[in-house]
Amino acid sequence: MLKEKIKQILSKDSLVFSKPDNLFLFLSDALGRKVETISAECKKMLENGEIYEIRKGKYIVLPSHGFAKGKYIGNAKGFGFCDIGREEDIFIPGNMTNGCIDGDEVIVKLFSTDGGKDGQVVKIVKPVKKLVGRIIKVSKNFFLEPDNPRVPFKISLVKSAKAPLLNQKAVVRLIRRPSGKVSGEVIETLGDADDVKTLELAIIREHNLYEEFSDEAEEAANKLNKPVTAAQKKGRQDFTKIVTFTIDGEDAKDFDDAVSIAPLADDGYQLGVHIADVGEYVKRGSVLDEVAFDRGTSTYFPTSVLPMLPVALSNGICSLNEGVERLTLSCVMKIDKTGKVFDYQIEEGVIKSNARLTYTQVYAVMQGKEDAKAGKFKKQILLMARLAKILQQNRQKRGALDLDIPEPQFVFDDKGYVIGVEKRERNDAHRLIEEFMLIANETVAKHYAEKQIPFVYRVHEKPTTEKTKAVLDFLNGLGIACPALPKNITPSFIQKLLDAISDKPYQEAANKIILRSLQKAVYKNQNLGHFGLALANYCHFTSPIRRYPDLTIHRIIKDDLHARLSGEKLEELEDFTIESSEQSSVTERNSEKAERDVDDLWRAYLMKDRVGEIFDATVVSVANYGLFVGLENSVEGLIKIENLPTDGYLFFERSMELKGQKHRFRIGDKLKVKLISSNIFTRKVDFVPIF
Repeated sequence: MLKEKIKQILSKDSLVFSKPDNLFLFLSDALGRKVETISAECKKMLENGEIYEIRKGKYIVLPSHGFAKGKYIGNAKGFGFCDIGREEDIFIPGNMTNGCIDGDEVIVKLFSTDGGKDGQVVKIVKPVKKLVGRIIKVSKNFFLEPDNPRVPFKISLVKSAKAPLLNQKAVVRLIRRPSGKVSGEVIETLGDADDVKTLELAIIREHNLYEEFSDEAEEAANKLNKPVTAAQKKGRQDFTKIVTFTIDGEDAKDFDDAVSIAPLADDGYQLGVHIADVGEYVKRGSVLDEVAFDRGTSTYFPTSVLPMLPVALSNGICSLNEGVERLTLSCVMKIDKTGKVFDYQIEEGVIKSNARLTYTQVYAVMQGKEDAKAGKFKKQILLMARLAKILQQNRQKRGALDLDIPEPQFVFDDKGYVIGVEKRERNDAHRLIEEFMLIANETVAKHYAEKQIPFVYRVHEKPTTEKTKAVLDFLNGLGIACPALPKNITPSFIQKLLDAISDKPYQEAANKIILRSLQKAVYKNQNLGHFGLALANYCHFTSPIRRYPDLTIHRIIKDDLHARLSGEKLEELEDFTIESSEQSSVTERNSEKAERDVDDLWRAYLMKDRVGEIFDATVVSVANYGLFVGLENSVEGLIKIENLPTDGYLFFERSMELKGQKHRFRIGDKLKVKLISSNIFTRKVDFVPIF
């Protein structure tokens, strides 16, 4: 792997070069690679902050020599912190920020090389380019008041083609000067700053997400959106003669997976999971690939979807629509009666979906009810249901976690304003598709792990001993008798904790605390297993329309099937799987944060006209400054400690409770609360208790 080899050489302290070209020549000779290739890789590493020139001719690999790369976290008071991946962030004094803004990727110099906690920003590697906020006027000048509270100053606006409009939400392109001074230019006006739909759009822009694609990307997608040709089908497995269908929600527009099933001897099953062959259309390095890489994922909001790819692809030629031929990558598995895969084929195929079915229709058939459309496939659906049950039981036996935390589903009126929140329905038809996607993902991951080809895995590492012990302390504080902390924390152990709180009044709140104690699932090119699923091998193969790691995997599979992986190509692939994994993890986190923020906005909007009303609530979290309570409609808000009955409260972090001489509050407690404020600008809801 070229990047790692360069890092190994640069880690030698004795290397100093009079100019960068000499460095490139030296590395070219040492590694036997073209100077142009070395130069391009080194420049990319310098731009990304993976290596840094600490003095003329002296390059270091970060982190080392008291320097590290991280993300700057601003503060309204002017100082900040830098997250460099350690347990504690690095404190950056206000006079040592080098003009950086919350969200900038930076290189910091630590004040001491032995793990110091203070430092200064020496270089902004990847600056934040845009800010969103409200336009205000001070004297005769216009400023942007940033929505991000971690930006401690207003942005002076320069004259531009889009004239600033007072009290409008706007997107501003930042102009950074060497002095550290920052000004801005309005590039998009979003609407009235007091309108909830403008606030929703502002959140979307704050996360650098957009509804529209460039004209170039749209044109490229439209050119590809044509019927499948005979030339494209050549050499592919023909699945058009077997029964295949998609199963999705009623409002789904893109269909990237279809399923088929047939009985085998000895009560076995042949399960086909057919995934849209997006890699056939979105080629590496194309404008569509650049768009997909940049977005990383589709993002889902209550009122809209921001797709990873233009609609001509995501809803067109790359969607497994009913009654039309579509290209697929298919994983066809032979599964015995115990649910074990004993043979499989991963191959390029062609399908012609017999039906676009919904979860509701399929569930009706599973329940023995009549459905005009799904009933035509009753034999296949019941066979699938039997297999799905076996797979689900196997998952439970191996100790996979079952964190049953319901998702909210907003209800809107005909004008697009929220009027309620329901719990999203999840039935056995949903679980059927989940089980089939899981086993396909596992089969593909295991295949490529055994072949030792560079790959992108979905990795979920086991929780730390410290965090698991904190969960045990918390559950013990609730009076739950917990098993002793084992040396090796397994999914089965965590599932025992989940079972211990099953049917308790605080189950949902405690589930969330256990969930937060787990590591975050990410993408890596290392096969580290998936703790939550209790699997040694796992990847995301089944959604290439809406996830870039799946698209990366599809290209790898296709290159492997066509024997295009060897020599330098493998080395390049190793580098790219690392890059793709990192980018996909970042964009996934950004997308999830945007989705949460928009959900919180609509919850605050739902409650804003209900100030003064009284609700039944459950304590879902406890802090040293008060209680967070949740309502049945998924709205959560704060009861400040000063609004609790007068008492000398102490906060016990391990058991997560506020305890006074007369009163005690802990997770799961039921309260009557009165809503005193719901702020759509801060997205915060406040209550007071009623006794």
